[in-house]
Amino acid sequence: MTIDTDTDTDTSRTAHKRIHLAAHFPGVNSTTVWSDPRSRSQIDFSSFEALARTAERGKFDFFFLAEGLRLREHKGLIHDLDVVGRPESLTVLSALAAVTDRLGLAATVNATFNEPYELARRLATLDHLSAGRAAWNVVTSSDAFTGENFRRGGYLDRADRYTRAAEFVATARELWDSWTPPAPGAPYGTPRPFAHSGRQFEIEGEFTVPRSPQGHPVVIQAGDSEEGREFAASAADVIFTRHGTLEAGREFYTDTKSRLAKYGRDPDDLKIMPGVTFVLGDSDSEAQERAAEIRGQQVSPQNAILALEQVWGRDLSAYDPDGPLPGIDPDPDSELVQGRVRHGDALAVAAKWRALSEAKGLSIRQTVIETTARQSFIGTPESVAESLDTFVRTGAADGFILVPHLTPGGLDDFVDRVVPLLQERGVFRTEYEGTTLRSHLGLPAPEGKGSAA
Repeated sequence: MTIDTDTDTDTSRTAHKRIHLAAHFPGVNSTTVWSDPRSRSQIDFSSFEALARTAERGKFDFFFLAEGLRLREHKGLIHDLDVVGRPESLTVLSALAAVTDRLGLAATVNATFNEPYELARRLATLDHLSAGRAAWNVVTSSDAFTGENFRRGGYLDRADRYTRAAEFVATARELWDSWTPPAPGAPYGTPRPFAHSGRQFEIEGEFTVPRSPQGHPVVIQAGDSEEGREFAASAADVIFTRHGTLEAGREFYTDTKSRLAKYGRDPDDLKIMPGVTFVLGDSDSEAQERAAEIRGQQVSPQNAILALEQVWGRDLSAYDPDGPLPGIDPDPDSELVQGRVRHGDALAVAAKWRALSEAKGLSIRQTVIETTARQSFIGTPESVAESLDTFVRTGAADGFILVPHLTPGGLDDFVDRVVPLLQERGVFRTEYEGTTLRSHLGLPAPEGKGSAA
């Protein structure tokens, strides 16, 4: 789909607002067109390095890695996209720290199945290795399927996910602050005891890693829910979201930013960066044709049935992907698909899909293509640059996390053809102005407390 970029009547006050850009390594998600001969491995280090180097050449803020803690299953078999495995994010980013100089390095790490001391130590280590470029995308999990890989498998009620995550982030920051700032005779500061006593964690001791070059790693939170918005307003530096129209983006932006004041934070203390895809062409019509071709590759007839089964929770292999949607209702308690989030009420999602299919006369495959498309910017480099600028200038986003459809070369066109146009507009940097990720994002440095417990 093409993003709706209806114009705003008063944009002069933010005419030169800077755009933040990040690159998501597409890896195992279904955005990637694996049938394309240009696609390479989702696990070889060369793929990660190639995309990261391109992002740094484009002066992007950071490189973003997702992570899954268990291989997904479909009908009891490992999902096709997971058969070559899922490498651990912080390990990959530690290696990338050696082959990049300024690019931020963001790892998705689960707050449900880790412990504050261990994870705070690993993130602080990456921040030192990279000279202040580390970020943590905080995610949670409540499903027992993922939890089976861990000693306390599936023990959290869904309602407790953000409770634990909020205390986890607060505890990690206590650990990062437990060293005093550098001083004469103590170039790394001095360790002091910490003690945390809360509902989720009861720990004390001394942290082993000095305060990092940017004070704390940047904290990212992914989610659009009411709980997610509130958690981001209270604890995050960046929120990774998705919304399909300019108006929806503005609503989310205004609502989330309005929550910051009650936590003593300024609107600029939280950057809102939706995940988006893009397709470029020499003309708008060519870009639209390419986008349709890419969506057809992403949603093959087989993939359409798989996507349908994820909603219905039933074996639908007998259905024709070019035929109508099933007349039967979904099974909300199905375990047909394991390790993949089922978004929303399955019955409500099915009803919405049926209404769309009937209104537009869409087949199963056409319905999946239309309903599962990521937010996309489609057009010439000039029109895409204009649309990105409009979103940021009119208060729908602070920037974007780009998810290319090719691994790892899918970012090249954007860097070569769109970034120069954004630079000409004066809305994107021509050179890095600082050395840390916080400086790239324009985030305040956290105050070094360094107080004794």
